[in-house]
Amino acid sequence: MKKNDTLIASADGLGTQGEGIVRLGDATLFVPYLLPGERAELRVLKEKGGVGYGKIEEILTPAEERVRPRCGAFYKCGGCQLQHMRYRAQLRFKTALVENSLRKIGGIGVPVNPCERSEREYGYRNKLQLPIGRVNGTNVIGFYAERSHRIVDISECPIHPDWAEKVISALHSFMETCGLDGYDEETGKGQLRHIVVRELKNKYIVTLVTTVRRLNGIDYLLFLLDKIFPEYSFYLNFNDKRTNVVFGEEFELLKGKGTYESREGDIVYSAGANTFVQVNDSVRGKLYDKIVSLVGEKDIVLDCYAGGGLLTAMLAKKCRRAYGIEIVPEASECADRLAERNGLKNMKNVCGRVEEELSALLEREKDAVVVLDPPRAGVDRNVIRTLLSRRAPKILLVSCNPATLARDAGMLTGTLVENERGELVKCAEPDPAYTVELVQPFDMFPQTRHVETLVVLARREEGA
Repeated sequence: MKKNDTLIASADGLGTQGEGIVRLGDATLFVPYLLPGERAELRVLKEKGGVGYGKIEEILTPAEERVRPRCGAFYKCGGCQLQHMRYRAQLRFKTALVENSLRKIGGIGVPVNPCERSEREYGYRNKLQLPIGRVNGTNVIGFYAERSHRIVDISECPIHPDWAEKVISALHSFMETCGLDGYDEETGKGQLRHIVVRELKNKYIVTLVTTVRRLNGIDYLLFLLDKIFPEYSFYLNFNDKRTNVVFGEEFELLKGKGTYESREGDIVYSAGANTFVQVNDSVRGKLYDKIVSLVGEKDIVLDCYAGGGLLTAMLAKKCRRAYGIEIVPEASECADRLAERNGLKNMKNVCGRVEEELSALLEREKDAVVVLDPPRAGVDRNVIRTLLSRRAPKILLVSCNPATLARDAGMLTGTLVENERGELVKCAEPDPAYTVELVQPFDMFPQTRHVETLVVLARREEGA
């Protein structure tokens, strides 16, 4: 196998990105969009050390699980990876992805429950976040291509509701009418960087990220948005830093209340432009209901990376006392309002870093159950060390990244340990502080390779 070779072959499995894996003797070829069992003509794009990357030239025998993608930009855009795959196969892939990640990365061989399905395969996202750029003198709005910051221009996105198409059209009209340019990462020129829209049950928060504090014609954009949304708030966010971070620190509210209330069951909660809320409402409900079912009425719970406090409130409704730890001030303020609005006197919110606040809380609440729902980068290693030293009786670990989930679970179960250089290595004879009781994936992100997973870890009693 060498570059530019063409061959006819079949895939016998899927990789972590959803790509087909082709075995060629001692060599392995990874091919995007190739499904197991289907026969295809392939071209090798690059090869090194027996590992190659290729593309499909022609599908000769399609797999039964192959379907026509709903999005015209699917093969160019990096937002989705699995639209060519029947939904039942997507669920099987995600179950296997979690199981393989735990085993190969974390050294944990445990059964994984079948991935919980989403009620909607398309149109499920309550948040739209699009980069705005300029390519060859033309403004583009879309998603980044896979493994790049090249924006793929789109006019609609099937995994978002219908309002997303209207927002993209309105933004193009605004830019053309008012002579505004998308942002060029190489030169730093251009006034508009991102558009972010969050929906809270027919109420919307729109944030336009700009490199300037004042924009000509902003009233025209508000006029266009008035036609799309029945009730919305509008922020300008100033970000002139040459980084990949979406939001800058300065938000200016130009229209609306800024934060809105919504309801989950019998709990009224609120969120703003910078408050974390899971993007799939129905799957979030299933995940949170499962977490709440795993705590008792007498438990004290520490909800780490708590966002706007919705899960903390659900836990407080059932257990003796619940604490939420959140670093974003806006989100922590929303959690305070939530506790007051719902009369939850046993809900306490702490605004700060988990790695700085958790130890003191565990010292005060020695037998507290700990819930961890960190960003994609996973749990800070100092937090893991705190948990191992304080020995909380139960840890409910939630992650949208199987790789960091496996790493964090491996450290908690002792299958991964730090060597003298601080590197994580697999332990041949682990002495686990925690054992895995449950692994349950949830399909929070249909049509993509991403999966949300809950791992339940129970403290192993000394001498057991």
